[in-house]
Amino acid sequence: MSSSTIRSLSEISEMETIHLSVDLVSAARRNIGFLRSVYECQWLHQRATIIEAIRRYDEVWMPLISNLTVEGSTPPMVLPPFDVEWVWFCHTLNPVGYRKYCETRFSKQIGKPAIFNEENEEYALMRCKQIWVQKFSSEPFENEVESDSKNPPLMNKDLFNEVEKHKFLYSKFAEPYLSELVYLIAARQRYKGFLYIMQRLGDGCFRFVPALDILLMLLTHQSYPRVYVEDMKEMWDNMGKLVVGLWETVEEKQVEETKKLWETTFDEPYEKAGGGIAVGMEKVVLPNPPIYWEVSDADVNTTKYKSMIPRFLLEACVFVRLNDRRKATNVDNKHKFLRLRMLRCHRELKLEKPITDFSCDSWRKAWHLYCEFGTKGLMVELRCRGGSSLSFKGSKLVKSMVFCWNDLVRAPCITLRRDVEEMRVVASITSPVQAPYLLKCVPDRVTDDSGAMVSDVILKLNNYRPQKGRWLSRTVLDHAGRECFVVRIRVGGGFWRRGAETPCGVNWEERIIEIREGSWSYVAGSIGKAPEKVVGTATPKEPPQQWKAAWLFSTGDEFLINWGSSTSSSDLTFCLKTQQSSDSSIMLLRGRKLQYHEETKSKVAEADDGFVTLVRFTEDNPTGRTTALLNWKLSVVELLPEEDAVLVLLLCVSILRTVSEITKEDVGRLLVRRRLKEAKLGARDWGSVLLHPSSLSSSSDSPYLRPWYLNANKVMSQHEDDGITTQPGFKYSPVEGGDMLYKRGIIT
Repeated sequence: MSSSTIRSLSEISEMETIHLSVDLVSAARRNIGFLRSVYECQWLHQRATIIEAIRRYDEVWMPLISNLTVEGSTPPMVLPPFDVEWVWFCHTLNPVGYRKYCETRFSKQIGKPAIFNEENEEYALMRCKQIWVQKFSSEPFENEVESDSKNPPLMNKDLFNEVEKHKFLYSKFAEPYLSELVYLIAARQRYKGFLYIMQRLGDGCFRFVPALDILLMLLTHQSYPRVYVEDMKEMWDNMGKLVVGLWETVEEKQVEETKKLWETTFDEPYEKAGGGIAVGMEKVVLPNPPIYWEVSDADVNTTKYKSMIPRFLLEACVFVRLNDRRKATNVDNKHKFLRLRMLRCHRELKLEKPITDFSCDSWRKAWHLYCEFGTKGLMVELRCRGGSSLSFKGSKLVKSMVFCWNDLVRAPCITLRRDVEEMRVVASITSPVQAPYLLKCVPDRVTDDSGAMVSDVILKLNNYRPQKGRWLSRTVLDHAGRECFVVRIRVGGGFWRRGAETPCGVNWEERIIEIREGSWSYVAGSIGKAPEKVVGTATPKEPPQQWKAAWLFSTGDEFLINWGSSTSSSDLTFCLKTQQSSDSSIMLLRGRKLQYHEETKSKVAEADDGFVTLVRFTEDNPTGRTTALLNWKLSVVELLPEEDAVLVLLLCVSILRTVSEITKEDVGRLLVRRRLKEAKLGARDWGSVLLHPSSLSSSSDSPYLRPWYLNANKVMSQHEDDGITTQPGFKYSPVEGGDMLYKRGIIT
């Protein structure tokens, strides 16, 4: 294809391609939500339930909707029960089979109403129920088959196979950014590009392999069967021959031909961030993301705790293609390379690729990564080495190309291109979506009963009135190093007076844990007062029989801890009893479990690394949903927005306190009573950049570019500057109460 025929994807209008009669953006959002509900509904996956749903679809719903359908008019505003709608959805994903079924049984094509509003959905469902009860009074509106009942006879095997085939369809579209408006608008534009190619080049010579975003739009289009047939005209029944099906295996040759055709038509890479090759069960599969990134319906923390700021994450891809004229001067390429850096945060990040890795014949992916929106964007530098050295060191900057996230979000297809003399560089992103919170507790100065740090500065402000009480204090920092909470553990009472009095330990039941919301109020340098608002407490209490330790939380929950005959943390077991009525229950599993599980990790190592996985069980999730991962040894937690941060912090500190008493060791550095500053804040920010496994190499396999929990000790140790406490001969002030006071309060 000549350069004069190359089209820009953003310039394609509906006049040049197929007119889309349904709002695919709204329809796709609804379909993803529907697929998620199906995926989470265990009852709907039972064989007996599916067979009954197919019978209800075939004998009740389709005759009902057929009687209401008038050819040439819009479909009636009615929606079937949940189980029947699932069967209907699966049936429509086979356009040829569905049309044949409708024509054979009803002599007309039956369409689906375009309902994207919750109120309209509720109205359509209630209207359906009224008609259903009136015309089929002997048939219950809801599927009442028992999941453990004997399987009834299977009347429609083909339809049953269709439903079974799509049981886990949501797993292909589970990434949280897929429901975002910006992403879906870009996906619709790329779908138009796909249809543009199909119209002009769909000659059957090869089969097109749809990328994830295009596949989502195609399936959404097909799920509105009458609209799909009318829009596609003569093409609709031939699409199965032109496009690789959802669950078909794919040959590498088909993928390469698809990429080449797209690049020739639009002069841009076929794959993009959030738009990888998603088809196939054997040879071509979509790699699992390296992070646990689930859709959360609500954020309980921003409404309860004003000090917490959400963390947003996006997926980014960078592609490179050399210009044709570089063929003649390929020798110069040996001395040039590309370097990727972030505009903000993680200043130490330098990912480098030699120019010889790229080609003028096709677009090649240089980097695939996940970035916090706070990084602002990325910069690709073209650099040149001096002399004959093959090392990336000692280079000079030739040209830099900047891609800001804000510019990309506003760009067509959320993709931007930068051209320099030697090459073209394309960056694409997904919509920023809220990601799990990352919180860590770092040691800080001892405080008194009022929350003020024990210091001569505070003493002077108080007119030299002695500071009463002694509390070990920890500052809770978020992913960006912001202060969110202050955790305090009561250790001593009384006050210090030179030569007269010294703080003394408090009774065991008075050694409470307290969490205050907000940041320190500094009065001089790093000396300050803790925030006043207490948002959570944990009080030790006598454990019931068969348990060794118990904590009563301010929420009314009772946290029980047990251990075996040894003092090893590998014998720990937990139980959280909720006193208040709740729609969910919680299980605490020792180690990294479920989505955080790592197959290669030995059970012994997993038991001793300090990890605990928090799993919530609800009516919608009877099998459990992982909502938090905590490491009590390092005082680090990762939690979904729907999980309460204070509850997770209370669990983390309570376990650490208990294990310290069990082992009589300072396993979590609780005895450190000085502020540990962030080491080079902004140089290597925790969790700000993560590399996709496909972009990892020996030169970029840094623990800071992978999820923190894969190498927690190394990642966390590099984020603290404890030079103060490691100085030879360092001693704490006797005003704080002396080492024995804290050892007795923590490890005895």
